[in-house]
Amino acid sequence: MTQKTLEITRVKSMIGATPMQRKTAKALGLTKRNQTVHKTDSATIRGMISVIAHLVTVAEK
Repeated sequence: MTQKTLEITRVKSMIGATPMQRKTAKALGLTKRNQTVHKTDSATIRGMISVIAHLVTVAEK
């Protein structure tokens, strides 16, 4: 059984974001706008995405 992966793309700027949102984006590996990372789908990653949902787009692969 293969695990699902999430394709997370940062689409908005961090200007005006709270320090917690900035740290969450950096922890996910999103340091630049329009940058995409692939992460394994888990509750931890989903929680991090929910913190910065307004800054990113998510696609399941």
